[in-house]
Amino acid sequence: MTRFWLVRHGPTHAKSMVGWTDLAADLSDTAALARLNAHLPPDAPVISSDLSRAITTADALGPRPRLPHDPALREMHFGKWEARAFAEIEAEAPDHIRAFWETPGDIAPPGGESWNTLAGRIWAALDRLDGRAPDLIVVTHFGPIVAALQRAETLSPETAFAHRIDNLSVTCLTLTPPGVLAVNHRP
Repeated sequence: MTRFWLVRHGPTHAKSMVGWTDLAADLSDTAALARLNAHLPPDAPVISSDLSRAITTADALGPRPRLPHDPALREMHFGKWEARAFAEIEAEAPDHIRAFWETPGDIAPPGGESWNTLAGRIWAALDRLDGRAPDLIVVTHFGPIVAALQRAETLSPETAFAHRIDNLSVTCLTLTPPGVLAVNHRP
């Protein structure tokens, strides 16, 4: 059994659909990073998504054992909606984007991933990591953290998607047996 310490990367301040777009994280809140680092298990290895906002956040957690960056831990791919403003997409495809947010499941942005595709990718990545260490710090994104919560709590996509996951927050859970120890904790 592994306790997964899921950390959402530092903020990007983007006001658009950001999935696989590689934006930098703002890591200027050194006090928040120090509290986060002190809260996490000191000897736990760290793995992150391969996007720079996750990598630099993982780097800011101090000297810990590192596993290779994993593209399977990326945020959802928003396809043709990537890096576009919500209002722009709403004006162009109101029914499509409304269905995407209100009934997450098999609906995908044009050329992007559906919620179910993202969840399957994240669940497979966590299964691959489960048991590698008693504690594992995973620096990732909103979607992957919510997908992990969906599985650990056996939630519907709609219920899971309603969770709030702030930047630099910690969600701690296990998959075997399934359990949630903390959600959106801001140390």
